[in-house]
Amino acid sequence: MTRSFRDEPVDPAVLDGLVELASRAPSAGKTQGWHLVVLEGAQTRRFWDHAFPAERRDRFQFPGLFTAPVIALAFADPDAYVARYAEPDKARTGLGAGADAWPTPYWTIDGSMAVMTLLLAAEDAGLGALFFAVFHGEAAVRAELGVPERLQLLGAIALGRPAHTDAVAVPGRSATRPRRAPEEIVHRGGW
Repeated sequence: MTRSFRDEPVDPAVLDGLVELASRAPSAGKTQGWHLVVLEGAQTRRFWDHAFPAERRDRFQFPGLFTAPVIALAFADPDAYVARYAEPDKARTGLGAGADAWPTPYWTIDGSMAVMTLLLAAEDAGLGALFFAVFHGEAAVRAELGVPERLQLLGAIALGRPAHTDAVAVPGRSATRPRRAPEEIVHRGGW
C-alpha cells in the first residue's frame, strides 16, 4: 500500500481501465452492485476536509497521503442485489424479499472483490494505491457528495504515482506483524 503520492494527475483513460478491470470481479447474479465516487485533483479536498480536517493533519504519520491525485470512495448497493434476485431467473432463491433474506451480504463481498481487483490493476499500471477506512466524517462526506444513505461505504482508495520507491517508503504500523503461515490458515478435511 502506498502512503505518499506525487501530485501528478492520473490519466482518466487509465482510471477508466482500472474500473473496467474491476467490473470483471466476481459478482452474485452478475449484479455488479458497487459504485465509485471519484474525486480528482482539487476535488479531493471535498473528501479530506470532512474525513481528515486540516487541524489533525500536522500530526499525521503519512502527510504524503493528502497529495494523492485521486480519491475513490467505494460503495456497495444492497438494493441492487435484492432487485436482481427478485427477477424471474433468481426469484426462487427468496433473496429478492429484502436484504434481511441474505445470509451473507454479497454486496459487501462483491464490492470488496471489485476493490481488490482495482488495487491489483493499479499496481499493474504502475500506480500506487491505498485502501483505507473512513473512520471520521462519513455523514459529512456523504452529504458533501450527495451519496444516498442506502449505500454501504466500503472505504476509500487513494491512487496516484508513488512519491517513494518501496525501498524508502515509510511502512505502516502493522508492517512488522508477521504473516500467518498457510498451516495456520488451512484446515484440511475439517476444522
